[in-house]
Amino acid sequence: MTTMDVLDAKALRIFMAVARIGSIRGAAEHMGLAPSVVSRQIADTERDIGLSLFERTARGTVLTDAGELVLEHGKRVLEDNGLLAEQLDQIRGVQQTRIRIRCGEGFMADLVEHGLSSFSKAHSYVRYIVELGSTEDVVDAIANSDADIGIAYNPLTEPRIRALAIARQPLCVIVPAGHPLSERSDLKLADCLAFPCALLGKGNGVTQLVARVAADAGLALAPLLETHSIEVLRRFVAASLGVTFLPRTSVTVEITRGSMQAIDLSDPLLSEASAHLMVRAHRRLPLSVEKLGQHLAREMQSFQT
Repeated sequence: MTTMDVLDAKALRIFMAVARIGSIRGAAEHMGLAPSVVSRQIADTERDIGLSLFERTARGTVLTDAGELVLEHGKRVLEDNGLLAEQLDQIRGVQQTRIRIRCGEGFMADLVEHGLSSFSKAHSYVRYIVELGSTEDVVDAIANSDADIGIAYNPLTEPRIRALAIARQPLCVIVPAGHPLSERSDLKLADCLAFPCALLGKGNGVTQLVARVAADAGLALAPLLETHSIEVLRRFVAASLGVTFLPRTSVTVEITRGSMQAIDLSDPLLSEASAHLMVRAHRRLPLSVEKLGQHLAREMQSFQT
């Protein structure tokens, strides 16, 4: 019996659920199966392959080297199945497909207004599932095939990710109109931390960047407010409670109204930050995903240089 014979659709589906969720009990609950069924299927697959796929720990399951290989195989199978389904639908004359997008909150308005709005008019058969996430969430979703297209701010280098577009988006300090910092020149992060500040939660590209620059300068970050919502950051600044840090594109409406100012920071890492449009590396993209990716790179203001 070959490895391909062992990994039938059922075995692969159960294995990938355990790999994704990290526990047999959690995967069983997610799939509506008894834990004994999931456990037995994993044990049968490991026996037939002749290798352990998971290490059992007190906290759940961790993939072995063999498990990592099988997981990558499973992702390719699912992606190939999706590609085949779309191609067969085109032959049948069925024009309907679904694209999953994961993006940072700061890109949502741009995505909808300048990306999906014009694309959907020309491709009415496409349906979208759009979810918000931190930079880490977006990268993980793309790398693990939980999303087709990702948009994130200044992600760390990840070999499982391929960029369709990258555009420089410097990180700015966002202040209320007339704030003392607005009269300063050659501002650095250190100058801003003398004022109360609000930051996005852990896992966000903005916070990772600010924390790195602060650490390099020997500065401690002690935000007055932490949140996962950019809207809360805007309200924090609007209420004159302090300052925050965001790309200029996240507050374009407020800048236009004159209620806030976005001031460039001269720290090299902050001035060179960028927005990324991403897909999974080494993946054959369905035609609909490829078309949408090209369209977003061309039409979204976040990727105009």
